[in-house]
Amino acid sequence: MENFFNYVTKPLPSEEVDVWFRVNNIIPEKLELYSDFSHSLNELIVDTYLGETNQSTETKISLTDDDKNKHFEWCWDKILENFKKENLLFLKEGEHYDYFSSFFNETFYNQKDEIVRNSIGGFFSELFDITKPFTKSDLDMISSIYKVLDKSLKK
Repeated sequence: MENFFNYVTKPLPSEEVDVWFRVNNIIPEKLELYSDFSHSLNELIVDTYLGETNQSTETKISLTDDDKNKHFEWCWDKILENFKKENLLFLKEGEHYDYFSSFFNETFYNQKDEIVRNSIGGFFSELFDITKPFTKSDLDMISSIYKVLDKSLKK
């Protein structure tokens, strides 16, 4: 249990973080690009979602899972199109799509707790903030996102 607690909470020395980035071929400029991608996708999803956001209203509109999937798909296509305008071409399908689709289904579309739904942007900001101390857990998450997006970026 102590190992897990350290994994999630104990900040690593900056030298270890630098080594981790080098060993995993994480380039700071690409990390910033992938942060922008994650933030842009989240903002578009939040800004355009028309489903239930307040359960206390008299008229409750519930979207089906198919509606939620279609919304994510539309947002995904829009983000890819926006990045394409900057000559940054990502594949439409692949591990990156599966990763973000699963992430947003779990933390946004199927999340009943409004606080959790509203914290996704802050999560990405904190996760990609290279000026803060990193935990091993942070580095694993960054590496996962970096690798799936890096594989999908057409070079």
